[in-house]
Amino acid sequence: MNAVTLAGATLAYGERVVLRDISLAIGERDFVALLGPNGAGKTTLLRAILGLVPLRAGSLRVLGAPARRGHPGIGYLPQARRAAPHPRLVARDFLACCALHRRWGPPRLGRAVRREAEAALDLVGAAPLGPRPLADLSGGERQRVLLATALLGRPRLLLLDEPLASLDPNVQREAVLVLRRVQHELGITVLLSAHQINPLLGAANQVLYLAGGAAALGPVDRVITGPMLSRLYGAPMEVVRLGGRIFVLPGQAVTAENVRDHAAV
Repeated sequence: MNAVTLAGATLAYGERVVLRDISLAIGERDFVALLGPNGAGKTTLLRAILGLVPLRAGSLRVLGAPARRGHPGIGYLPQARRAAPHPRLVARDFLACCALHRRWGPPRLGRAVRREAEAALDLVGAAPLGPRPLADLSGGERQRVLLATALLGRPRLLLLDEPLASLDPNVQREAVLVLRRVQHELGITVLLSAHQINPLLGAANQVLYLAGGAAALGPVDRVITGPMLSRLYGAPMEVVRLGGRIFVLPGQAVTAENVRDHAAV
């Protein structure tokens, strides 16, 4: 059974078609990097998988059933994340409140809920952060706690919308290592949207690239190529591999300045 299957799927907001006639299948236990320029439909696709955006045409199946709201087998970390209203709320109680799906306030938590919160923190290597206030955590530490919220209930499909944004390269590497370990440990599918492929090289076994209303899914070396991206964008594109990194540039003479200014998106 595939984790996500789209057949002739079209997604639109009003009159604007975001993705048109997309057919693809994401297998179980795949780690998929979801890439593409701003406005290509990355967040829209994630929201469709969550059952929050209906298809204009075609079908979308998630974990063997039609996409629907509140699927218990999906964990989700959205792109827009707000800090907890109470600055001294500790990480463990933050997770426990998420587990209870409660409004913010002084948590009244039973032992079972606390154990679930502590297990999620331990899963991402953040158990020592449990008693610390969220306001005292670094950006990388806070991101681990947020990842733990998406893992509550041990999902089979993990959707992450720009989880590496605003993190420095070292913290990005640590976050990807944690994700890869969690994926192996739980045997789950990960679909992670990002601006660049480079932090995910060695972790993602598949790339889903969106551009121009179209999509391409496959291994990195098959999808991130000049001919494939030129087809998606409808314009000449070039791909440069340098020092173990990948750079995508508009079709033009490749110069050191171009490579420096255009990281793969």
